[in-house]
Amino acid sequence: MNAQPVRDDEPFDAAELANPATAALRAYDPGHDLPALRKRFGASIAELGSNENALGPSPRAIEAMRAALADVFRYPDPRGAALKVALSKHLGVAVERIALGNGSHELLMMLAQCFADAAHSVVFSQYGFAVYPIATAAAGAQPIRVPALPRDHATAPLGHDLDAMAAAIRADTRLVYLANPNNPTGTWFDDAALAHFLARVPRDVLVVVDEAYNEFVDATGVATALKFADRHPNLVVARTFSKAYALAGARVGYLVADASVVAVLERMRESFNVSSLALAGAEAALGDREHLDHVRAFNANERAWLVSELARRGYPCLPSQTNFVLADLGRDAGPLEKHLFERGVIVRPMGGYGLPQTLRISIGSRAENERLLDALP
Repeated sequence: MNAQPVRDDEPFDAAELANPATAALRAYDPGHDLPALRKRFGASIAELGSNENALGPSPRAIEAMRAALADVFRYPDPRGAALKVALSKHLGVAVERIALGNGSHELLMMLAQCFADAAHSVVFSQYGFAVYPIATAAAGAQPIRVPALPRDHATAPLGHDLDAMAAAIRADTRLVYLANPNNPTGTWFDDAALAHFLARVPRDVLVVVDEAYNEFVDATGVATALKFADRHPNLVVARTFSKAYALAGARVGYLVADASVVAVLERMRESFNVSSLALAGAEAALGDREHLDHVRAFNANERAWLVSELARRGYPCLPSQTNFVLADLGRDAGPLEKHLFERGVIVRPMGGYGLPQTLRISIGSRAENERLLDALP
């Protein structure tokens, strides 16, 4: 049957043309329009909603990116060879096991696009990073959202329940997403718990451990999932240069996986997906250990101070191993978020995560953190 012609006066809606997986998606919510807010509040704004590194990137990274501008009319290295070699030496893994992305966000999406579809399920935690359900839906896969640990859990309130997640894996499960530490709760699990979990997962299920905040971790017994990679070829570890390395605007991330996993991802990866400036900046940042150590020490000290000051004012926070804390108010957090917003203090409400009683607060500079405290009712 021939399609009926559409009248010129009928409204056009491309959503009606989208495939089923895309039609079911909701766009990622980036939060407030920060460029507009910077114009509104000027230098007085305290940006504490995006988990950015208040200290900024290594001066070496800035210098390298400026030098790369001279060749910005050239395409970047499509393989990102120099950065991969630097990462290979830094992590002690073969170059063939590294994939680069336009932030780790792109890589997390690609994993679902490459390995999951309508015939498969994907397991993730109730309060895991928002990209996991988005990636699952974009692939048309079946989501298995596992309830988080209870609020009164001794070590990881609202965090991943690894036993329940292992039990939720089905015969059709192709991917499991874990975040350690987790966004938005800031909670974590130790290496022993991860080892126990990995031992329970079939080899044909990829376990993706998102370590976006790994460089901030100083808790005992938590190193990195990479230590288990040789024993578990189905393990994938994703990281980013956006957080501790403070290159959020450059958009560059990476993952480490079995070479066969990387080879599959290369079929889907967009050509030149990481810019020449990002490649140069990330390589230089990786080589500046002194700056990273400074960032780590500052974040640990400032986080402890801010948590103490918030608690003293009646705003308790969940334990955190990240550069943010989750304030759990025990009541609707909307009025407080609005109160802070009107005073130029931008924090992130977590209603979209199903946590309407919480606010996620990034660790800012001391001046920004003091502005937050001064603005609290």
